[in-house]
Amino acid sequence: MRRSGTFCASVALILAALFSWSLPVVAASSSFSKDRTTVPKLKQEEQTRWIEIDLSEQKLNAWEGKQLIYSYRISTGKVSTPTPTGKFLISSKYRYNRMRGRDYDIPDVPYAMYFYKGYAIHGAYWHNKFGTPVSHGCVNLPVNDAAKLYKWANVGTLVVVHK
Repeated sequence: MRRSGTFCASVALILAALFSWSLPVVAASSSFSKDRTTVPKLKQEEQTRWIEIDLSEQKLNAWEGKQLIYSYRISTGKVSTPTPTGKFLISSKYRYNRMRGRDYDIPDVPYAMYFYKGYAIHGAYWHNKFGTPVSHGCVNLPVNDAAKLYKWANVGTLVVVHK
């Protein structure tokens, strides 16, 4: 009897460990990619990293505590398709991702980091209007800047969007 209890407890622990990893929340409008990255638990020093998106200035700042690491010009949502404001966490990352909506279908969007439903921070190779709101709500960056931010940020990184 004692052996059976130990065996069941061991199986329960293994199952708990397997299913304790959280899966990324991915927007229904995005396609899955082979390069999906998830980080189930952050190290203490990574919890001080956060991304500030200033809609009024069309600027993204990446912070490590109070130290500014990156500052980039961005393009956020137009008046008709605004970028949501608030505090969010990066829920999933994709090296390349297809993005679709009612009036767009863009393959191979680079360095996509989803932070709220179908909204992501990502590189934009199809325009050069950074500093002007032109997107459908996502936060667009020049591809080289998006690559640096993608390598720096992890799943779970705080994103603060304000006007």
